[in-house]
Amino acid sequence: MILSAMSEKFSSDSRISLISTVTTAEDFLSTVLRVPVDLGIVCWSLPQLGGEKIIQVLRENPSAPKILIYSQNHSRDVSRRALAAGAAGFCSDEQTVDELLETAITVAAGKMVFPFMDVRELQADPLFMLTKRERVILRSLADGSTNQELANNLLISINTVKFHLSNLYEKLGIKNRSQAISFYYSRRLDELHDPEGGTELRSN
Repeated sequence: MILSAMSEKFSSDSRISLISTVTTAEDFLSTVLRVPVDLGIVCWSLPQLGGEKIIQVLRENPSAPKILIYSQNHSRDVSRRALAAGAAGFCSDEQTVDELLETAITVAAGKMVFPFMDVRELQADPLFMLTKRERVILRSLADGSTNQELANNLLISINTVKFHLSNLYEKLGIKNRSQAISFYYSRRLDELHDPEGGTELRSN
């Protein structure tokens, strides 16, 4: 019913050209990677992957659309995670379809919309700057992985591992592996779990 109401509203607005509506992560990714799309509205709890994983999958694709997250979870932590993952906007089910439409148009125009959040504060957090691979490497360092083990697990060369480590150290403002591990545990990243299942590297 929600998807139907949204589709009807968006289709009737002359500012919007609705490309498609889908109900699974697989169909969404297939559509946006095949057809040029400016904006995708993704439910945070979309079946199969969920909004967070979808954003991470698309994050390093230069042709990926801007993503507006729609969520039935009103926790501020969800909007923070959406922003950290790379979303351009956030809207909850407490907002009307008209409000969602206006938010979508604002995001499509290039603005970021995260109600009740200071976007600049989160962007100043070095964790926000890490790519998905750098987050995996940080977690692996804390688990005791060597450079060779990282290379084997990620299917990359030792030189590429060193390149990622150099970027990781620079972004976190640290100098070596031991400081990276200390950073990981000082931020209690090992204790944080995704309330919807699984484990995700994130900060309070």
